[in-house]
Amino acid sequence: MIISREKTKEELSELLKNEKKIFIAVCKGCAEVCNTSDAAAVEKRKKELVEMGKEVTGCVEMEFLCNRALVSLRFLRAKEQIDACDAVLVLSCGIGVQAVSAVSGKPTYPSDNTISMEGVQGLWPGDERCAQCGDCLLGYTGGICPFTACSKGLTNGQCGGAKDGICEVQKGKECGWQKIYERLKSTGRLDNLKDIKVGRKFSNMIVEEKDRKSLLYSLDNTGVEE
Repeated sequence: MIISREKTKEELSELLKNEKKIFIAVCKGCAEVCNTSDAAAVEKRKKELVEMGKEVTGCVEMEFLCNRALVSLRFLRAKEQIDACDAVLVLSCGIGVQAVSAVSGKPTYPSDNTISMEGVQGLWPGDERCAQCGDCLLGYTGGICPFTACSKGLTNGQCGGAKDGICEVQKGKECGWQKIYERLKSTGRLDNLKDIKVGRKFSNMIVEEKDRKSLLYSLDNTGVEE
């Protein structure tokens, strides 16, 4: 799930200062769970737009906005309302905003901010995070990802700035490398610290062309043989 938080009315006013007529697109997926696109949030935004002197030409709600084909279909049904607007305001995460922008033909603005969860979560969100680094170090670090557990993303051990096991950068967060140390100690693998790789292979994060053209990369890819 992708987490979103509402922009303030002031932020929204600045974003839309040059727009008069607004069409609203609402995601009923992740954003609804975050209360950024539920019924109350939608009504709140409509009221704020009116208070800003804007005209709302229409509003469409979809199960999820990250599917461009679905967005295109639903937008066709609201063509007159969209044609009448100056811009589209999207109540969703950043992916939904990008999908709407790709098909709307109108200036598109986010109603919300997408919040970092410090890495990709599993289907059941827990404390574990994956940085999708392409050079997995979990075998060295006791199954704790240094890129997501350490606020600085260090791969060569503690920075020395932690106090009482708490990160100096993110107050209240446990030091990732302290956790790695304790995990390795508990499993009798402290010698792993001697073999930790230094640095990060950012080239491994570049997606190869064959993967970018696969259905695993994007379901919008057509003519792909899997």
